[in-house]
Amino acid sequence: MSQPITADLVRQLREQTGAGIMDCKQALTEADGDFEGARDKLRAKGLASAEKRRGRETKEGLVDAYIHPGGQVGVLLEVNCESDFVARTDQFKSLVHDLAIQVAAQAPRWVTRDEVPAAELDRERAIYREQAAQEGKGTAHLDQIVEGRLRKFYETFCLYDQPFIRDDGAKARRIEQLIQETVAATGEHITVARFARFRLGERPDETTPDGA
Repeated sequence: MSQPITADLVRQLREQTGAGIMDCKQALTEADGDFEGARDKLRAKGLASAEKRRGRETKEGLVDAYIHPGGQVGVLLEVNCESDFVARTDQFKSLVHDLAIQVAAQAPRWVTRDEVPAAELDRERAIYREQAAQEGKGTAHLDQIVEGRLRKFYETFCLYDQPFIRDDGAKARRIEQLIQETVAATGEHITVARFARFRLGERPDETTPDGA
């Protein structure tokens, strides 16, 4: 059943999404007045628009330093955007800081899947294939099993694939999604350029997620 679309409902949707009044009204109309449905529509529209910005040059941004309480773990992180104006906004600064905390807590090894060396992927696939064979998995589904376990590898070691630690369990957004939401809100392309994570007494090849 359709819900009445009131000015107050449009205002609430605008406050939560940052979308324009007419966009909010249209989304509510398309969702028959359902607030959550309208918010999903606006979010999908924003993310689709964000996809179009991929590849645009990013020369501005911020370097953030985060030291975890206790002084045992520290992170340096560079995040780029297109303009100094966006780099100075609270929304961009908040994203950068959240990403630094994510790196400190989850210890990714790479920013994206594309950075994982081919030799590393071949080694992981060989391990997963051997594990599946030892578990008695049928050969018909072996490739599917291996790729499923490889996705877990990406979620563990690639920043963009990791679930955002401040989100709730199964509903957690991936970091790439978190970034694209900020892209949609700011209108600029945003990328993580690089990061370095330091744990007291730890060498680079010893880095593992530890929830610090």
